[in-house]
Amino acid sequence: MDLLKLIALDSEDIAVISTHLQDAVVKIGDIAWRPSERRLVIGLNRFDWEAAIDSAPAYRRRRTALRFDRVLAVKCRNISREHPEAVLNLLAVEFVEADPPSGFVTLVFSGDAALRLHVECLEAELADLGPVWTTAACPNHPLNV
Repeated sequence: MDLLKLIALDSEDIAVISTHLQDAVVKIGDIAWRPSERRLVIGLNRFDWEAAIDSAPAYRRRRTALRFDRVLAVKCRNISREHPEAVLNLLAVEFVEADPPSGFVTLVFSGDAALRLHVECLEAELADLGPVWTTAACPNHPLNV
């Protein structure tokens, strides 16, 4: 598979990025907020869902970067910079407009953790960085009925 590179400029675009990043894992130390550049960059290990649903399924992860530009502020819930080796499991990335084109991007993690970005406008990029490795299992989310 070729390296994935996606740009998000609206809610539909960010939904595609969210789908590709479901079950990505990230160390807290790999989250870089650069206020002077109005940029947030996150290094993730994303699960390769396309390879998992292939006719000959392969379970693997890829090193990926997620970048948000035009970020005015970042808030977090249940995420502590004091524990840079702690691992978060990304569940979804959402965008809600508030006074268009500005709005809020929320990165939702398991364990009730989240990052909320106030953005001037939605401008995000997902880019695979190259390294890929196999993993023993496919993430599984049992349905709660």
